[in-house]
Amino acid sequence: MKTFKNLLMLLIVVSTVSCGDDFLEPVPTAVLVGETFPNNAEELESVLVSVYDALQGVNSLELTDASLNHSQQIEFYVTEMLSDNTRSKSGEGEAGQFDNFTVQPTNGFVFDYYRSMYDIITKANLVLDNIDLAGDNAATIEGEARFLRGLAYFNLVRSYGDVPLIDAPIVITDSEAQFTRVATSDIYDFIVTDFQNAISSLDVTSTPNRASKAAAQGMLAKVYLTQGTNYGEAQGLLEDIINSEQYALEADFRDVFFNEANGENIFTVGYVASNSLESQNFSAEMLNGVGRTSGVNYVTDEAIAALDEFGGDRAQYSKRVDAQQPTQTQVVKWIPNGDADLGIAETSSDPTSAGNDWIILRYADVLLMHVEAILAGGAQTTSSNALASFQEIRDRAGLADDPDNPDDDANTVTVITRDDLLVERRVELAFENHRIHDLRRFGVAQDVLTEFSNANGHSFSATDLLLPIPQFEINLSNGLLSQNPGY
Repeated sequence: MKTFKNLLMLLIVVSTVSCGDDFLEPVPTAVLVGETFPNNAEELESVLVSVYDALQGVNSLELTDASLNHSQQIEFYVTEMLSDNTRSKSGEGEAGQFDNFTVQPTNGFVFDYYRSMYDIITKANLVLDNIDLAGDNAATIEGEARFLRGLAYFNLVRSYGDVPLIDAPIVITDSEAQFTRVATSDIYDFIVTDFQNAISSLDVTSTPNRASKAAAQGMLAKVYLTQGTNYGEAQGLLEDIINSEQYALEADFRDVFFNEANGENIFTVGYVASNSLESQNFSAEMLNGVGRTSGVNYVTDEAIAALDEFGGDRAQYSKRVDAQQPTQTQVVKWIPNGDADLGIAETSSDPTSAGNDWIILRYADVLLMHVEAILAGGAQTTSSNALASFQEIRDRAGLADDPDNPDDDANTVTVITRDDLLVERRVELAFENHRIHDLRRFGVAQDVLTEFSNANGHSFSATDLLLPIPQFEINLSNGLLSQNPGY
């Protein structure tokens, strides 16, 4: 059951324009306009719900309307399709720009994702600015708002680099706050503080659709790993999650995605099938000609080869041959209309109004980050703790030793290299929007994507590792906001 299914949203004036003379004027993404809410604890809770709704994004087939933020529903364009994991089927249009590393500052997905993250931040700032209204629930509400704001800034800084840092509600005349890019290191300091506050404020929740202490611990650990510092702190955070025994790997890999009431998923974005306000259409986008396009997020030959060689039981629940075009391969993890051959039930009669949740953090990621923290930037490890976490993932994938032949220990891991870990992350977390960030974090993105680009006739260069700042924002800034190199 989704947490927010029947909650009505506030009159969200946070990211819309007022009805005055400037109604048709473009409004910056992070500006608060109109009357200010909230006025009491109930309204504050509604604003908090609107922060989750902002992460959820609007289910709309219209991508050209600048008032609609699709948020999580279009994230795969700017992550998976910017890596060597997936591509568009046709190679055309704005989606095709991610395939061949020719992304333009005018790309609609780049702008949509940018403004979506600031929509989350703007609404979270409104909650935090009025936290005195929360009463007895102040700590929890503050923790959730800080978690969501930290997550949005983490997404922004990894994708765009230096970005404006807005930590409180602002008005349209505050150009300096809206358009001054702040150093990545300062953004990370801010993210760390938000996640640390969330850890101290939050506890266990009964649903992965709400922020929790474990979710904040896992995300903070990922921040530390991304920074390449504080490996010991990251290891401690991850071991707190592991030792809590609150989460565990699902026995069947398929159930991680199609039995959403499971014990592996730590933080997810919830959707409700056939509900105009709470459903999603990214699942339809990954089918053949069902969504807005002829099919996107199709699996590359390189990802197919990796899953076939290293995926074990995970491969069949990660990719499948497109029945309509057998030369093409689709992502399985989010299919909304079921697959009888794979034992996957239909989640919605209308794929464009699907209920598949999006997973942001799950226990398997925690185990693999645990290995990464123990590696601490090194080339390999024989740590028993790292080996235990790594082997647990492989065992679930059917890569354990043959129980009928105890002398056969070919699949028992005795040493883990950074390359081993990167491969394992690729096949375990395939198509979950981690690949491009993993390549950057492991320091191999330029080499891997150069090889991928050369093999496929693309035009990758080092500057493609960051997305462009949306041209709309640059134009609106009147010269205050600078562009990333290469654009």
